[in-house]
Amino acid sequence: MRVLMLGSAPMAAEAALWRREPFDLVLAINNAWRIRPDWDVAIHPFDFPVERQAVAGPGQRIVTEAEFVPAQNACGGFVYAGATMAFTAGYWALHALRPSVIAVYGCDMHYPATGPTHFYGTGSADPLREDITLRSLEAKSARWRVLAAMQGAAVVNLSFGPSRLVLPRVSRKAVASARPGAWCPELAAEALALEAELGYLVPSGRYWEEPGRFDPVALDRLDALWLQAATLPLRQTG
Repeated sequence: MRVLMLGSAPMAAEAALWRREPFDLVLAINNAWRIRPDWDVAIHPFDFPVERQAVAGPGQRIVTEAEFVPAQNACGGFVYAGATMAFTAGYWALHALRPSVIAVYGCDMHYPATGPTHFYGTGSADPLREDITLRSLEAKSARWRVLAAMQGAAVVNLSFGPSRLVLPRVSRKAVASARPGAWCPELAAEALALEAELGYLVPSGRYWEEPGRFDPVALDRLDALWLQAATLPLRQTG
């Protein structure tokens, strides 16, 4: 299965004009369901405003914390994965869909200094908030890509603009041939062992209710390991 994962960056509106191929499923994060009517899955957090939530039609479904918290926990939990919806959606897709490719568009976590920050106007830069789980967006994206590769899935970025995501860039025509990028099994194993040693899984997903439990120095060490493990050339292909 090849998944198109849509975020809300200004460029994301361009996806309204794309052909469905080569994607088998469209996963829309938060407001991105507005971009094209043929979305398959819309995902949003518990505090997403009701008036902005998608309404599922035939063949469509809504994913909320009832599904994505267990999925995220199965992949290590929010503290290790990064608690912003792009990473949450990505791990849910890995766990629930077992895809061969996740192609990301409009999720670069880079916000212009002037002008619209989102395709619908101006919104909050959630990934940039002060949060123990988001100290390095680059490292969190590296972890996601490596865990996907361990599952046999490629995670790629369709954007060619500024990005905080440590993902290979590909064109849409190259999605069908995308394969997991290079990574270091030894360093990934070391990072996973450190995660197990730290024991920072919070089953409820509400890690913010235990603020004194997490050591930022240990998490920075972990982030450095994941960045090292994700050894790939960030070249454009296709």
